[in-house]
Parts: sequence; C-alpha cells; structure tokens
Amino acid sequence: MTFGFAPSAATSVSTPADSVSRLARMLEPAEWAEAGIPLLRNPREVVSGLHSRHRPTPSTAVVAVLDHEERLAASASFAPRAAPVDGWEFRNALLAHLRRVIPHDLRRRTPVRTAVLLYCREGDERWTEEDGAWMWGLRDACTLHGLRCGAYITLTRGGWQVLGEGRGGRRPNSETPPAALADPEPSPVRSGGGAVEVLRRTAAR
Repeated sequence: MTFGFAPSAATSVSTPADSVSRLARMLEPAEWAEAGIPLLRNPREVVSGLHSRHRPTPSTAVVAVLDHEERLAASASFAPRAAPVDGWEFRNALLAHLRRVIPHDLRRRTPVRTAVLLYCREGDERWTEEDGAWMWGLRDACTLHGLRCGAYITLTRGGWQVLGEGRGGRRPNSETPPAALADPEPSPVRSGGGAVEVLRRTAAR
C-alpha cells in the first residue's frame, strides 16, 4: 500500500523545540496501518450518516461512538480552534466532546464501543501532518475514555477516504448537499450539545 503526502493546510511559525514536540504527537500512515485499527463493515454508511447528521464544512471534526454492531451511540461535531497542528490539542478537544455526549467505559476490561473520526478539510486525499496529529489525538482520547480506537476518515472535495485502509468514495464529499435521514426504527442518541436526538439509520449510497 502506498500513501501520498501533502503539506499541512494548518501551518504557523514555531521554534525548533515546538516542532519536535508536535512531531512526536503525530502518527504516520504506516504506524496507523500497523496499529490494529478495526475495519468498518460499511464505511460508506457511516460516512453518509455522519455527513447527513452534522453537515460538516472544511475544518470541521465529527467524532462518533459506535456500538459492537456498528450502530451510532453518540456523536459530536466541532471546529478546532486556530492553533499550531498538535496531537495533544486535538486529543483534548476530542476528549472534551466525548465526555459531553457519552459516559466513559474505563471500568471495562476490554472496550466494547469504538470511536471514529471524520475530518472535513481542504486539499486532496493525501496524508498531511494535520491528519497525523488527528490520528494521534484520536488514539489517545480513546485510551483515556475507555474506547476502542477506530477509523480516521477525511472528507474533501474529491470524496471521502479511510486513511490507512485505501477505502473511499466520491460521495459524499465536502461540497455534497446533505441527504435526508431515514428512520425505520428510531432510538435515542446523544449528539454535539448533549441533547437527545433520534438515530436515523442511513442506507448506503
């Protein structure tokens, strides 16, 4: 498997020491692929559902928690503050939103729920340092919240891509109008602000 590399969209002036620290809080595609991240059974359905629910625009992160049957248990979307790319900052933001929408599973010996991250950004599907920082942040946030670390998905103008797996599609993309959600069997789910909404399962497109 080969990966493309692109410069990060988020850059800033920093000292060499700061740069070294941030690079240590970043995962490259090869490290991510070797981390044993569980594969999504139907990534298109997950992406379509989150896209319809949260309507992400560039620079929007959507963190979602899936149960053992890959059903949505909770989700939250947010725009990270403008700051140097740093996995530690991303970890803290993800952890704060996870704590708002779902209780931790730290008392379990083995995680039963999985957190996935969809990040809508500019650029193409090639890995960037910003992606590496999000990967590091997601993995660390999952550990601290008692969750299994799941897929990291980018959403760009060209479509969606599950990094480290090579799976993706052209739709939805960052310019696609959100599709309507269908709900054959509604069940409660928590979302961004902690309010209870109705989970509407989205058919794969």
